[in-house]
Amino acid sequence: MTLTHDDLWPRAGGWPSFEPGDRADAVLLGVPTWRTSLSPTGAHATPAAIREALPRYSATLMGPPVVDLNAALRIADAGDIDEPDSDTGITATIARVAELSAAARLVIALGGDNSLTYPVARGAAATGLITIDAHFDLREGVSNGSPVRRLVQDAPTEERIDPTRIVQIGIADYANSAAYAQRAADWGIRVITLDELRRRGLADVVSEAHEIAGVDAEARIHLDVDVDAADRSAVPGCPASVPGGLAAFELRALVRALTADARIVSADIAEVDATADSADGRTVRLAALCVLEMLAGLAAR
Repeated sequence: MTLTHDDLWPRAGGWPSFEPGDRADAVLLGVPTWRTSLSPTGAHATPAAIREALPRYSATLMGPPVVDLNAALRIADAGDIDEPDSDTGITATIARVAELSAAARLVIALGGDNSLTYPVARGAAATGLITIDAHFDLREGVSNGSPVRRLVQDAPTEERIDPTRIVQIGIADYANSAAYAQRAADWGIRVITLDELRRRGLADVVSEAHEIAGVDAEARIHLDVDVDAADRSAVPGCPASVPGGLAAFELRALVRALTADARIVSADIAEVDATADSADGRTVRLAALCVLEMLAGLAAR
C-alpha cells in the first residue's frame, strides 16, 4: 500500500542507518529469532514488518506540549542480526548490542521470539530485568520459553542477573504451571499477576518494578515486552496470547511508563509472528506502536 505524502505530516520510521562512530538517543536492531520456538512461528519476519508498519503513524505526541519525537530524539536503525539463533548469532547479538549500548541511551531490539531476550540483555550488561509477559519463561533448555532462567543460570557468572532484581508483570492464569510459579517464588522473582496489576493500577506497579529492578543508581535494566501479554483480540499474531489479556492501551501505557526511567538501557519486542497476523495487521501495528511508546518514554526522561 502506497502511503500519502504531506510535508506537514512527517511519518515515523525510515530513520537513518547507524554508522560506526555515530551517537544516538535510540537505536533499533532487528534480532529475528525463531528457530528454537516451542510452537511453530514465522517471527523471523517480524522486524521487517514492524519497520514497514511504523510509517503508518506519525512520531508526534499530543501532550500538551506537542512533541515531535523525530525532532526531539536522534533515532537510528542498525539493521538486523543474521541468523541470531545460532551460537555464532548469539555471540554476534551480544557484541552488537554492547557496541550500540555504548553509543545510545536506549537499544530497542525487534524480535523475533522471546529467545532474543537472553543475548540482548547480556549485550546491554543488564543488572535488572522487567518483563511484560503472560508467561514466566523459566523453562529448561534453550527456547523462547527459557530466557529468564538462562539469564539467571546460564550466563557467565559475572553477567548473571540476580533473580531478586527481576520483576514479571502480567503473569496470567491458565498460561503457566504451578512448578514454574514455585521456581519464581523460590528464586525471589517479584511476580505481579495480571489480576494484581489491574487491582493496583499501572502507576503503582511501574514504581515498584523500577525500585526492584533498579535497586541502585548504577543499575542497568532490560525491558522485555512480550506482546502476547495483550488480549488475543488485539494480538492474533501472537501464538500464545489468551483472551482476557492486557488491552492494547494498557500495554502501550505500561511500555511508555516503564521506559521513562533512565535505568532502562535496552528493550525488546517479542513473540509477534507477522506471518500469522490478521488481515488488518493489528498485531504488527501494536508492536510498532510499542516502539513509539518506548521512544516517548525516552523523550520524557
